[in-house]
Amino acid sequence: MSKAWKRFFGISSVLFLLFAYWQINDPDPEWWVPVYMIAAISAGFAFFGKFNVNISVILTFTYLIAAVFFWPENIFSWIGQEWEQKDLSMKTQGMEINREFFGLVVAAVVFALEAIIGRNKRLLENQHKSNSKSTIE
Repeated sequence: MSKAWKRFFGISSVLFLLFAYWQINDPDPEWWVPVYMIAAISAGFAFFGKFNVNISVILTFTYLIAAVFFWPENIFSWIGQEWEQKDLSMKTQGMEINREFFGLVVAAVVFALEAIIGRNKRLLENQHKSNSKSTIE
């Protein structure tokens, strides 16, 4: 795994930890703190080069399916509200739903990247094993 991917997963892990911390004041932290902690732990494992491709794929689809339930009604209106507001306080329920949607999508993208990088790593390891077996024989 390249240093760039290692940095990406390390930064992702720290960001997801921050997201989990910020969810403590959320109206429903019992749902959102674990959502972001799972993402933080998974990205942390990826940072250390430990990938479970099957779990990453399952988490990718689980988070994407969950995101469908938070599909924003009007993304551009929400972006405009956030831009004008200039702070992270929640002014409307729509803002909260949009933030939850994008949080799930970002986590799903990171899970998908973990699955891809982990699969590539596994393929390279298997290729090296088969090459070393053929040189021994």
